[in-house]
Amino acid sequence: MSDTVEPIAAHDTGSAAAAKKTDIEDRTPRGIVFRAFVYLVAVHFIAGFFFLLFYLGGG
Repeated sequence: MSDTVEPIAAHDTGSAAAAKKTDIEDRTPRGIVFRAFVYLVAVHFIAGFFFLLFYLGGG
């Protein structure tokens, strides 16, 4: 008997499809990234518009 223990991978199926599925699950879906980018741009556009309104209204 050996005193060392070899680790066994949790998802050791040996197929490329399983490896690709695991890789896809680790990434953020493209739709969420696009939506976050659109919201970020929209919020900055609205904030800039409000800034312009206050700038022009106060002068």
